[in-house]
Amino acid sequence: MTKRLFHFLTCWLPVTLILVLLAYTPASAYAADGVDIVQAHLESSDEGYRVSSTFAFDLNHGLEEAINRGIPLYFTTELELKRPRWYWFDEKAITTSQTIRISYNVLTRQYHAGIDGRLQQSFTSLDDALSLIRRPSRWVFADRGALKSGETYSVAIRMRLDVAQLPKPFQINALNNSDWRLSSDWKYFTFRAE
Repeated sequence: MTKRLFHFLTCWLPVTLILVLLAYTPASAYAADGVDIVQAHLESSDEGYRVSSTFAFDLNHGLEEAINRGIPLYFTTELELKRPRWYWFDEKAITTSQTIRISYNVLTRQYHAGIDGRLQQSFTSLDDALSLIRRPSRWVFADRGALKSGETYSVAIRMRLDVAQLPKPFQINALNNSDWRLSSDWKYFTFRAE
């Protein structure tokens, strides 16, 4: 009897405790690891087709520390449009991306955000700079004639921390460190071109 009790206490009790702790861990502890796409849709305008999206995420301690030490972070939003065809594979109509770079200047104590190297804005806090990534401006991803009017397209969108654009020593660290893996799942929806 004592052997069985000893066996239970040494083998099954630690496993049971871990399962109980995982069951009562708040959901917010899991949500901090990724990016949630709150909303995404396409719209037609005079300039062309625009994408509107909103993302929800927080930087973990490792990423906050990296940016405050002067390492720029790159956030890339990827967009794919495919036109379904019954006789062959889907036609890839458009594949595009937009990258927002956030950096910190220690001397001026300001955060800088640049969209694809064009638009540059300065912010006094990291949260203000991240708002440009969480709710980016509606960007034109295609001209008016790029999509066939009346056709329905399958749309896929995601946002991720682009570690390939980091300085080389940090790319190696990012591959081995889960703090540097920040990404959303693909969000799928359909869009009818006008």
